[in-house]
Amino acid sequence: MSLFGTTSGFGTSGTSMFGSATTDNHNPMKDIEVTSSPDDSIGCLSFSPPTLPGNFLIAGSWANDVRCWEVQDSGQTIPKAQQMHTGPVLDVCWSDDGSKVFTASCDKTAKMWDLSSNQAIQIAQHDAPVKTIHWIKAPNYSCVMTGSWDKTLKFWDTRSSNPMMVLQLPERCYCADVIYPMAVVATAERGLIVYQLENQPSEFRRIESPLKHQHRCVAIFKDKQNKPTGFALGSIEGRVAIHYINPPNPAKDNFTFKCHRSNGTNTSAPQDIYAVNGIAFHPVHGTLATVGSDGRFSFWDKDARTKLKTSEQLDQPISACCFNHNGNIFAYASSYDWSKVRTPGAPRESQVLGSEGLGLSCDSSQDSHVSLGRSPSPPCKGKLQDFLKWLWEFSTAFGQNPPHRKHSASVSHYGLLCSWAQKHRQAGGCTS
Repeated sequence: MSLFGTTSGFGTSGTSMFGSATTDNHNPMKDIEVTSSPDDSIGCLSFSPPTLPGNFLIAGSWANDVRCWEVQDSGQTIPKAQQMHTGPVLDVCWSDDGSKVFTASCDKTAKMWDLSSNQAIQIAQHDAPVKTIHWIKAPNYSCVMTGSWDKTLKFWDTRSSNPMMVLQLPERCYCADVIYPMAVVATAERGLIVYQLENQPSEFRRIESPLKHQHRCVAIFKDKQNKPTGFALGSIEGRVAIHYINPPNPAKDNFTFKCHRSNGTNTSAPQDIYAVNGIAFHPVHGTLATVGSDGRFSFWDKDARTKLKTSEQLDQPISACCFNHNGNIFAYASSYDWSKVRTPGAPRESQVLGSEGLGLSCDSSQDSHVSLGRSPSPPCKGKLQDFLKWLWEFSTAFGQNPPHRKHSASVSHYGLLCSWAQKHRQAGGCTS
């Protein structure tokens, strides 16, 4: 197995693909596709922290694997290493020093992957699939937080097989986010809980959901002092809520807006409404990206309440997204998102694409691959943030491994793509 510092990995080595991206509808934005994408739907993405030199991308998939690529400034993507679970991988995250990757799976376990030794060990156990995983670095402790469909939130010292703390949830954990000293957990039945992490984790507040339908993704945003001050919450109804924890004027400052709908949002005509699968805030400028089951990604300025740009439509849902640590690269994953549960005709392969300044993405299409794109112009209005996380609400997978869909290149592929955000510049209206 290849490790960091080598040039070969779990597939063919990456090659520079600037200007060579395909133009069919699996990659209409001509973003750069990541090589050696997983063989099934991609459920989660995460870029390495700034403590690591360079950019490394982690993706977890329904093929039970976790893969790592190095994304070079030239646009070259190099497969570095791979690890396996015995069930679909639902979430991934990094340690603050970039030496470890943590993974959560439908096999009811979480693992810690040491990248220097390429060894993975189990660090957590639940009674149902583990939906979320986050690393917490506090002044007086460090731990891993896992949220599960067994209705518990557990905190783990990686040196012990027993949890440091167990907090009961009102329902199954669907999505979560952490930026110290805040954690937000969204559950089934529209539950929404904010935790404070100082000294030791404890419940801070339960919030009445601003959305009327099932939660699917949540992401915390920061204020100008770089402190977490609120969160964005996405639902299956094609709507996002912006919610501040302690706003001066809640009725004015908190709002919702429509997105990922056919025929736009300013129309009285019948609309197809799609789930919001992921939200990511730009780590420097605070604008956000949303990705949806409609196969599009959009960028928004939440402060001006304005849509900056919407992508062309891909031929698959976009299942996950993330920004790199300085916001120069946006990654997104295009692949079947289980929104129709087990669909025999659903694509079988996956692809990852990305773009600098916006993020990285995965796309399902005919062949497994990943692509990257570069743009010379500055980011939209100098803004874009880290808006991540999406939810596999898949009832038949509760408490057991979901049915595995065999790879079929004749149908489509899953993939990852990288896109340089600077090239996606367009202002538009934001409808609340």
